[in-house]
Amino acid sequence: MAYVIGASCVDIMDRSCMEECPVDCIYEGERKLYINPVECIDCGACEIACPEQAITVDRKADPEHRADNRRFFEEVLPGRDAPLGTPGGAGPVGPLGADTALVGGG
Repeated sequence: MAYVIGASCVDIMDRSCMEECPVDCIYEGERKLYINPVECIDCGACEIACPEQAITVDRKADPEHRADNRRFFEEVLPGRDAPLGTPGGAGPVGPLGADTALVGGG
């Protein structure tokens, strides 16, 4: 079970969760952060660190945002040639500068 970052992160991106994540599974889009559901180890460190209370366990997350979080990794984002997939850590990838259609409005 993974965690999901919801709507209250859009245009806020405090990034405290990224600093606390022991496995570097939180990726940065243009306007929102996303948790890779395959890389997440379900430790909950991100949820506690988030001052916006934007993070919740996936089974309790809004279904629309749960599906959207998966799309960030499974679908081709604007300006990219292939899906992000599971690169094994957000640090080397860096900010992606793109979001899903739900967040980006496209």
